[in-house]
Amino acid sequence: MRKLTFALLLAASLALAPATARSGTDWITGLPRQDIPVVSWPGGKKVAVTFVLYVEVWGRGHGPNFRPDMTGRTPDLVDEGFRQYAINFGLPRTGRLFKEMDVPLSLALNAQFPQAQPETWQVLRALVPTAPIIAHGINNSTDLLPLSEGTAAQRVYIRKTLDMIEASTGVRSIGWSSPSVYPDAETFQASAAEGIRYTLDGMDSDLLSRLDTKPAPLVLVPYPPSVVDMGQYLSRFKEAGDLERLWIDYVHELAREAAADPKKPATVVAIGIHPFVVGTPAGAAALRRVLQSLKANHLVWLTDVEAVLRAAGQSR
Repeated sequence: MRKLTFALLLAASLALAPATARSGTDWITGLPRQDIPVVSWPGGKKVAVTFVLYVEVWGRGHGPNFRPDMTGRTPDLVDEGFRQYAINFGLPRTGRLFKEMDVPLSLALNAQFPQAQPETWQVLRALVPTAPIIAHGINNSTDLLPLSEGTAAQRVYIRKTLDMIEASTGVRSIGWSSPSVYPDAETFQASAAEGIRYTLDGMDSDLLSRLDTKPAPLVLVPYPPSVVDMGQYLSRFKEAGDLERLWIDYVHELAREAAADPKKPATVVAIGIHPFVVGTPAGAAALRRVLQSLKANHLVWLTDVEAVLRAAGQSR
């Protein structure tokens, strides 16, 4: 029994053994920052991939526009319909896809959504009941972080977000993703001070890293903007088929690099997805092919954000 226990402890220590850890000063916050080196993920995988579905409140007259040339119309039925379709059909369709494919999913949730869209929230949550809930602010248009008011005001906003999500879902979120992708240097310290343990606001790495915030460190989960579907779809005019190729190439290349150099640290990528894009029939079909392709790669671990933290010994 002692030999077995020792062997398990040794294996765990090797999986988290220092590889090419880098330490320095974070360019955004000025705080000390260090990579969290992981030799491999569970099962010897080298690339952790977590899809994060954004469940958001925009409000009438706000949000993504399918036809910007029509935004001056009253009513703007085309753009409002585009947004409402994503809520009524896109979110449930995406949840069903991940359930059918037996792939973990993470949810980035605006605090107002469960009350604003209770039926859709109940359907989605029933489809992915164990998905971690990442706090994503109060809404995505009219109630964003008070960046001009200092750290204390941001702490109040983050605490209110966490309280609202807990009241409607029963979950006290430990992850953060700033609404409308709009934090500043103070957001990292404010979120850590309110009990947040990890954030998706770090967008500059392939590796997990630790930011020296107080009273506890904040884990930065890599969330590269180049793989988020919304920006590609609305700003760069990419269709679901383009995103399919992008995601497959991105992840398989990370796996190829790992195979070529097994001593390299294991990598992580969080891929942001939105119901406006992957929640359409064409978007879901493209995403299904992506998941099928990634599941076939023996070096890829499809997981959720908090499983990544646990595997890296950062769950506290």
